[in-house]
Amino acid sequence: MAKNVKNEYVPDYVSKPGDTLLETINALDMSQAELAKRTGRPAKTINEIITGKTKILPETAIQFEKVLGIPASFWNNRQRRYDEFVAAEKEQARLAKQTKWVKNFPVKTMMNHQWITKTGNPSEILNHLLVYFGVASPKAWENHWNSVRVHYRKSATIESDPYALSAWLRKGEQVALSRCCSPYNRQAFKSVLYKIRALTLKSPDTFCSELVKLCASCGVAVVFVPYLPKTASGATRWINPAKALIQLSLKFGSDDHFWFSFFHEAGHILNHSKKAIFIENKHYSSSEEDEANRFAADMLIPPAEYRKFVEKDLFNKHSVLAFAKKLEVSPGVVIGRLQHDKFLKYNEMNDLKRRFKAESFDLME
Repeated sequence: MAKNVKNEYVPDYVSKPGDTLLETINALDMSQAELAKRTGRPAKTINEIITGKTKILPETAIQFEKVLGIPASFWNNRQRRYDEFVAAEKEQARLAKQTKWVKNFPVKTMMNHQWITKTGNPSEILNHLLVYFGVASPKAWENHWNSVRVHYRKSATIESDPYALSAWLRKGEQVALSRCCSPYNRQAFKSVLYKIRALTLKSPDTFCSELVKLCASCGVAVVFVPYLPKTASGATRWINPAKALIQLSLKFGSDDHFWFSFFHEAGHILNHSKKAIFIENKHYSSSEEDEANRFAADMLIPPAEYRKFVEKDLFNKHSVLAFAKKLEVSPGVVIGRLQHDKFLKYNEMNDLKRRFKAESFDLME
């Protein structure tokens, strides 16, 4: 028999393990029949391994090690890698028939945000989407996200897109899962909101990290996710019983909207079910949404102080600035409340609002 047979082999992932076996016995001047006798395997089994009709089983690999001098681990790994290749080929062929599914999602925007890898290949896009959502197939996506939508379909505006919304929610979930937070403490979170209220006076590059840190200390992950068309400005849900998620975008971009959204979502965390998902939607009203709205309004501007202010019926820049200073909140917050309650028109005193830009926030975590 020939000598110096190499025990190392760099496999061709397309070729069968049997091809390697045939090359090995040929190099050793060994016939299939002789290999069968030496291993104690039927000649038919050896032939079927070589032709790819039968796999190399672990016990067969041990026999090959003794007869051929090549470790059993090599044969086991060779078979495993080939099986993985065949499975991947079948999976790609199956998914290639489902590429129309990707058209439901804002793929270009997701690529621009680097949520999925940029590519023009529909099959690759499909695979990237499945990995992004953590599901094995479009059907699995439907099963999972349809169950999720049961919780938010009533509050999600008919103008929203369920596919875009799921992409936006998923990004918030990914960031929240990686965020270190203390276990949720309701009383601590309720108390820290008064500290957060004072942050309305600061700019995003100052308050952003402080807001995240304060909430994390109470078990609440605050995540900023870029706004996607037909999604939402805010959402609340529980990642697990010990961690809540407040997800915010900059859909409107002014300080009054931003802070009202935050405290609205905080109201859901403090007062409503851990099993529900709340999507901020100004077109939808329910007892829970109304309660969250009232919570946000009262947290930002104490009701008794607000009543005294509006009873004076004096709404000019001087009075607004003085009132905001007294409360230690942003003037924009006061303007937003007065506009909402129709004491001011929506185009009045908007110069007192602070406009937020996306680059001021840590939107890509």
